[in-house]
Amino acid sequence: MAASTRPANPVFATSRGGSDPRVASDWTQRQVLASNWRAMIGRAYPRVRGMVREPSWLFFEILLPFLTTAAFVLVYRALQAPEAYVGFVVLGGAMAAFWLNVVWMMASQLYWEKSQGNLELYFAAPMHLMSVLLGMAVGGLIMSSVRAAAVLGIGTFLFGVQFSVEQWLLLAVVFLLTLAALYGLGMALASLFLLWGREAFHGVNAMIEPVYFVSGLNFPVGALGFLGALAIATIPFAVGLDAMRQLAFTDQAYITGTPPPEIEALILVGMTVGFTLFARWLIRTIERAARHRGTLSIRWQ
Repeated sequence: MAASTRPANPVFATSRGGSDPRVASDWTQRQVLASNWRAMIGRAYPRVRGMVREPSWLFFEILLPFLTTAAFVLVYRALQAPEAYVGFVVLGGAMAAFWLNVVWMMASQLYWEKSQGNLELYFAAPMHLMSVLLGMAVGGLIMSSVRAAAVLGIGTFLFGVQFSVEQWLLLAVVFLLTLAALYGLGMALASLFLLWGREAFHGVNAMIEPVYFVSGLNFPVGALGFLGALAIATIPFAVGLDAMRQLAFTDQAYITGTPPPEIEALILVGMTVGFTLFARWLIRTIERAARHRGTLSIRWQ
């Protein structure tokens, strides 16, 4: 049988001047960026496409969680609480979508990939693992945005929530900084949960309801006193939610004890930088361990 005359992969054979694998592996910065970009898009695609292919998620991801939000609204109205508290609950219910996505679809993802046998492919592929995490963040962000917008829209329409915003630009900046800090934390937790192994599942459960409470999901976090201040200093969900409530309901009385929105925006900037750098360091550490010792894929090796 005649030998195949099909040319080699042009990326490796011709673009770097020859068929020598050592020369072909010396990628340019453009090739590295293109590879990471394709990896990010490829990892985000299943989450975005899944919204269309599985319509049932609309029921489970939007209508069922909205029942909890509606229950707290009815409790506040039965107690004749100020109407601002109804808005606090609706806004908290909308932002909860992002926290759930960070915990379930980001923090636990690498552990799930390891269980399914895909993690070895990630480490062997010519890409940075941060691009995979960024792809998960982008895809999850789009999914969560749909749920958050639906909860916010339905809650505003059904319960007659009235917003009073004087600084729209600052509100938008705080919202974006909150998402950046949350998904930076999610990338760091993904590495930690991968190292913890089976304890990741227990870690996820421990980071839902307790975080909801200390972050003031359904009430102003300032009511918790020292515990609320501790949450402001450590949990981006608490910082961002408190700042957005202060900016979205400026005409309503608000429990004091938390920093003004401008200070909380600076806290979110620090959290974003800190969590992202920490995630990058963890990813590099994990990649070295996986490629040198293989301890992440085979526990007893």
